Parts: sequence; C-alpha cells; structure tokens
Amino acid sequence: MAVLMVSGTGTEIGKTVVTSAVAAAAVAAGRSVAVLKPAQTGVGPTEPGDAAEAVRLAGPSVTALELARYPEPLAPDTAARRSGLPTVSPAAVAEAADRLAATHDLVLVEGAGGLLVRFDEEGHTLADAARLLDAPVLVVAPAALGTLNSTTLTTEALRARGLEPLGVVIGSWPAEPDLACRCNLADLPSSAGVPLLGAVPESSGGLAPAAFRTAAPGWLAPPLSGTWSASAFQTAWRP
Repeated sequence: MAVLMVSGTGTEIGKTVVTSAVAAAAVAAGRSVAVLKPAQTGVGPTEPGDAAEAVRLAGPSVTALELARYPEPLAPDTAARRSGLPTVSPAAVAEAADRLAATHDLVLVEGAGGLLVRFDEEGHTLADAARLLDAPVLVVAPAALGTLNSTTLTTEALRARGLEPLGVVIGSWPAEPDLACRCNLADLPSSAGVPLLGAVPESSGGLAPAAFRTAAPGWLAPPLSGTWSASAFQTAWRP
C-alpha cells in the first residue's frame, strides 16, 4: 500500500487527526511518510493547513505537500470559483501522489469533507483521483447516532466506483460514549461491510506532539501500523 486516500463521511469529524495518527504510526514502524492535501480551504495564505498539522503531530520526518489553497471554508470547487483561483484535477492529484510515492513508503492523500465533494468544474471528486491511483480509501467517521447511514453510503459509493474501502476509523471517540456510540462499535462493520480499524480519542489533536506520536499506534489496528484491537475495544465498551 504505497498510496492511501483518507476520506470522511462529512466535515469536522477528525479526518486530519486520523491522518496524522496514521502517519505517526507508520513513522514509528520505520516507514517514510508523505501527506498530500490536494485542496485546502478556509485557511489564510500564511496559516498552517492540514498537511502542516500532520507534520506537527506526526513528526518533522513527514513530508507535506499542498496543491491548492482557497480562503473560504467551502467545497473546493465553490471556493475556487469564488476566489478566482484554478481548481485541482484528479490527474494533478494522482501525478503528485505518484511523485511522492517514488520516494516514500506511504503517501496519505487527505480529502476535503466527504468523499463526493466536488473538486473542479466537471464535478470530479476524491474518488476520481483514487481510481486513477488504484488506491484504497480509509473512511473516517464519527461515533454518534447517524454514523451508520453516512458511513454505509460512503462505502457503497466507493464500491459503485470500483474502489476498495480499506476500513473505518472513528475520528473522535468520546470519553463518555452514549448508548448509540457503544452500539455503533459493533454495528459499523456489519452495516458498512468493512473492518473497524481504529478509534482516536476525542481532543487527541490537542496533545503535545511527543505524546501524540507515542499514543498513535495504540489507536489504530495492525493494517495501519498500530496495535489496537477492534474486538478488545468492542468488548470494553459493550452496551
């Protein structure tokens, strides 16, 4: 797995923190890592974006690349149109990912919002870039009520496009999960038809970088270079 796409079921669900955790776990396992952000929205010209945040949390050995930046916090196509800046094509994303993969063991491509958010005037999405790269997609989902529907819709959309959903990571596991969160641990894999590959505790992005790097492998399953066990976690939080 040289390139892994990271998509969410929506926005503000912990996608960047999960990307950072996957990067940190891979670095801890001795792999070289790059994080590619095709389109960064809602960030000023001198502010750090999501790729820079991944470097801050996962470590300075991680390579960060951003292809486009738009000031307003909107879908990339809309933000580009309103700002008068060029959009990002799937071919440009694939070319950048391939270039990084030539010199890194793992390239993480973090999307914007959900899987089918438009990137350009033709309606292309992260899924189109994933198809060009023949890359699996990691789905980041919330824990709470409603996640079964949005996660299942996302994995169904991937399969309909001939793409492989690698699994699901819960982007922000609450310190005091309610009944729906605890039931979703068992229901997510069966509903979405993919394995549960991790649960990142809420507010993990606020940890000191050294503490984040130490903890990250314990939040993720072995396919993501971690030590986390879905069965043990589900047993611990059984409703």
